[in-house]
Amino acid sequence: MPAGAPSAAQITKGATEEDATFAIYPVTRETLPRLKTWPRKGQPPVSGWISRAKGPSSQIVEPGDTMDLAIWDNSESSLITQTGQKVVQLNGIRVSPEGKVFLPYVDQVSVAKMSPDKARDTIQNRFAAIIPSAQVQITHTPGRESSVDLVSGVAKPGNYVMPDRDFTVLGLLAMGGGIVDGVENPQVRLMRGGKLYGVSADKLLKNPSLDTTLRGGDKVYVEKDGRYFLSLGAAGKEAQIPFPSDKINALDAATLIGGVQDNRANPKGVLVLRNYDPADLRGDSSGPSKERMIFALDLTTADGLFSAGEFEIMDRDLVLVTESSLMQTNAAIKMAYELLGIPTRINNVTN
Repeated sequence: MPAGAPSAAQITKGATEEDATFAIYPVTRETLPRLKTWPRKGQPPVSGWISRAKGPSSQIVEPGDTMDLAIWDNSESSLITQTGQKVVQLNGIRVSPEGKVFLPYVDQVSVAKMSPDKARDTIQNRFAAIIPSAQVQITHTPGRESSVDLVSGVAKPGNYVMPDRDFTVLGLLAMGGGIVDGVENPQVRLMRGGKLYGVSADKLLKNPSLDTTLRGGDKVYVEKDGRYFLSLGAAGKEAQIPFPSDKINALDAATLIGGVQDNRANPKGVLVLRNYDPADLRGDSSGPSKERMIFALDLTTADGLFSAGEFEIMDRDLVLVTESSLMQTNAAIKMAYELLGIPTRINNVTN
């Protein structure tokens, strides 16, 4: 008979046959410990996340930076100033790829990985060897190696110079105007050294130890959580449901799909259908026995409800609320009466 949703018996038919292509696994207090050790599905292709490591509270000179030098000398026989002149300006000195700057009379000076104050002291000491009375001032302008890119997902994306080397991801997001509204469970991504790292914004905000210290050349962007599950059958709505948080369980999913329809659903037959990779299969209970698994939940018992609250829904799962067999019986009887021309009214019954 036509029906709005399949019954549990229709979906699970053939599961016990020897050549069955799928298997059924009940979700109960006894089975949950094993299920929690099974392979996860649908994780994003990222390399975890980098914990915070406190950096220097000042800028660091890097290759590609520029420096303006003011060299003061009051000596009457100065090597660098002319008569009546007290200061010489050397502007736009670029730090070479080797981390050095060329200065008259002192040749190459290594300044990379130094703070601007340390670089000034180094240059001052080199000049002191030939011009004891010289005094040096430095204006440091960071270059590409001292900046990071905030790519997307924020109010003001762009290239940002790090104010110091203890500059973190949350500091960068704040500088960019914060995450834009409407991003479902926003995910923060960090590109560094050819690798992609990821963490949810919610987890980042709640755990200060995850507020990664940035390095020059890092790229950060924010995107929506791309995971979803499907809702079908006698549910409150049939739709593709995005993940609103890092983890959701079967009870969360039941809420997100608008519950089960009182006059149609079989709360003893809520099924979660999941596909596994062949490499995930196991010959014992440490993993799935088939690529296609059906997890069965009973929402009419305390054990079933508690177990549903611990059973994690994964990316691309199908949550199917089956229809009560009594509903299908009602439909068959009603159609038979209509074919015979017998007026009748059949009340809906549920399990």
